[in-house]
Amino acid sequence: MACLQRKGLQARILTSEEKEKLQSDQALVSDFKQQKLENEAQKNWDLFYKRNSTNFFKDRHWTTREFEELKSCREFEGQKLTLLEAGCGVGNCLFPLLEEDLNIFAYACDFSPRAVEYVKQNPLYNTARCKAFQCDLTKDDLLDHVSRESVDVVMLIFVLSAIHPDKMHLVLENIYKVLKPGKNVLFRDYGLYDHTMLRFKASSKLGENFYVRQDGTRSYFFTEDQSVKSNTYQKIVSDAFTWCRYGVTPKERGMYSSGGEDRKEMCPVGFRILKRCVDRRSC
Repeated sequence: MACLQRKGLQARILTSEEKEKLQSDQALVSDFKQQKLENEAQKNWDLFYKRNSTNFFKDRHWTTREFEELKSCREFEGQKLTLLEAGCGVGNCLFPLLEEDLNIFAYACDFSPRAVEYVKQNPLYNTARCKAFQCDLTKDDLLDHVSRESVDVVMLIFVLSAIHPDKMHLVLENIYKVLKPGKNVLFRDYGLYDHTMLRFKASSKLGENFYVRQDGTRSYFFTEDQSVKSNTYQKIVSDAFTWCRYGVTPKERGMYSSGGEDRKEMCPVGFRILKRCVDRRSC
């Protein structure tokens, strides 16, 4: 699985059959069903893990290879890093990483209470090195579990695509609060025309690049110029990339430490894209 860094990434070229399939499948799921899917999103993911237990996803041993920032972000060798994996599932990324790097403490959260329980039941789970908790990133405050500006790296691995596009900015606003200034968000997700997207059957489309699986879980497919906008954030691009948190100076943070909407408007904060790369697999 080679990951190439380059500018001007574009979606892959579709065959004539693939173009015809996408053009013919324009009917959207009804508003009633879409609202039902949104209301039952947590239930559907919980049922997914009930059916599949810990056996569906393979362990992700490629994390440090694909995201060299996990090593290069240290200021000195042996520095202990604090990491947040947002959307940890059953720990397929978390535990290989903790095994590989003994100088990481990880917070891990997931939408599904059942997935979090699987994490805690894993023999490798050690509260001295990891804290797992259930969290809806679109509405639950991460500050209830993680201290403000205490995290060196946030990982979003195939997470945002499972969230309604209208709510993605809420996730970014949430993780921003716990990330240290100047530190990174490592993102990987589905890109436009991924083979997964082309395998969806008719009547699975929820909106532009947004689909529902038969089990009720959903998936969004990002484009390079995909934007998720709020008062404080720049755009999101597709495939895999690194964000760097930027924002106010320490003096300004003290000046506006009272928080609230006034602080959000007065302090220009957000992420800038440091690196983009694309998975070159053909399937």
